[in-house]
Amino acid sequence: MYKAADTLLLFGATGDLAKRMLLPSLCALHADGLLAEDLKIIGTARSEMDDAAFRNFAREALEQFLPAERRGGMAEFLNRLSYQSLDATTLDGFKALATKVGEPKTGLAIFLSTAPSLFEPTIKGLQHAGLDGENVRMCLEKPLGTDLATSCAINDAVASAFPEDRIFRIDHYLGKETVQNILALRFANVLFEPIWNSNYIDHVQVTVAETVGLEGRVAFYDDAGALRDMVQNHMLQLVAMLAMEPPTSFDATAIRDEKVKVLRALRKVSAAETVTGQYRSGAISGEAVRGYDDELGKDSGTETFTAIKAHVDNWRWKGVPFYLRTGKRLPERVTEILVQFRSVPHSIFDGAGAASMMQPNQLLIGIQPEENITLSLMAKVPGLDQDGTRLRSVPLDIAMPDAFVGAHRRIAYERLLLDLMKGDQTLFVRRDEVEAQWQWVDAIRSVWEAEGVTPKPYPAGTWGPNAAIALAERDGVSWHDE
Repeated sequence: MYKAADTLLLFGATGDLAKRMLLPSLCALHADGLLAEDLKIIGTARSEMDDAAFRNFAREALEQFLPAERRGGMAEFLNRLSYQSLDATTLDGFKALATKVGEPKTGLAIFLSTAPSLFEPTIKGLQHAGLDGENVRMCLEKPLGTDLATSCAINDAVASAFPEDRIFRIDHYLGKETVQNILALRFANVLFEPIWNSNYIDHVQVTVAETVGLEGRVAFYDDAGALRDMVQNHMLQLVAMLAMEPPTSFDATAIRDEKVKVLRALRKVSAAETVTGQYRSGAISGEAVRGYDDELGKDSGTETFTAIKAHVDNWRWKGVPFYLRTGKRLPERVTEILVQFRSVPHSIFDGAGAASMMQPNQLLIGIQPEENITLSLMAKVPGLDQDGTRLRSVPLDIAMPDAFVGAHRRIAYERLLLDLMKGDQTLFVRRDEVEAQWQWVDAIRSVWEAEGVTPKPYPAGTWGPNAAIALAERDGVSWHDE
């Protein structure tokens, strides 16, 4: 068990992630009194600036991306910040960086938010400067490679300086409150765990829908596509948390042991169990938007949408399909999980209104933009009925802001940065998880290449190609689009 770090070193400190997420998250933690009083934060990047200029950069980022009510003590927070410019491609500047860092009393946490091509030279530079000691832990921001081979190369480079128990791989979805609530929902309520299996669950849907297009990520996204950008990391982590066996304790090793078992149990997917698409011109919220090729400025075979019918081949989930769907330029921004339970084996309610209204229960877990949990239950419609008991599905809602009045809606990185500094790996991804995810995704890409699968066009503002609807409807399933 490590002591809490008293120094945080941010690589890529002038980048988009630092501006939108990391600096606002750290300031919010400071405002809530969750940062150690002696914690100092050092930013480093190629940009030439001094401490004062970096503080001004941070102030502008906070004013733009952090709500005013969460900026308490912003001046004191800015005083924690300092900066050291660095070209990570050479060893020349790392000694000066080490001097700026000094000698942390309890520990140094390093957050590496740079292009993957800089990971290996950065690790060598840290070793050269002696910033790889036993009190140093390393946090890696995705993407961690483009396939299994490149991911292994990155992990090998990091492992040359840091053992696995000091490596923290970020998947920011794991920092979202409702994602963490999946574990609480399953393992803190006797209501759900006994029925969380193929005897009672018909299927599971996971949807990650975006309304945006390329949004300045042109080069990265065209090389990645929807499968590698969303499915390989975020969506497979959601599947692992939904499908994992009960861990022996709420412990990083126990939880990650169970997640990797799920990832290794994923059945290889056939081409008929996948759909790929690419958006064309259309309308989002009443505004005309261009097609992907037009935004990109050239023809491309990259998928901006994919739907997959997946299976977890183990005792608990045998025969239960997991329908995964993600895409850009869809009608709304939403991330949600639908757990569809089976119908009751026999309905005792007869009469004109009852049988036709019987619906199986559903559990809907909303992750973004709204965090909520809704369980649909069958209930009797009030009234005196001459034609039999009338039933209707009614929602039992747990809206997180209502259930926990006064609690802030936190940025996902707040939890992850806090855990990084504490040394808690529970919400970070282990190497064997990453490699199991890549093995499954690489197999899908190999099938697409072998069978000549190309993206089907779909108009922006729709829920993807018609083939995605057919993928589910062949099994009598409808996507949850409401």
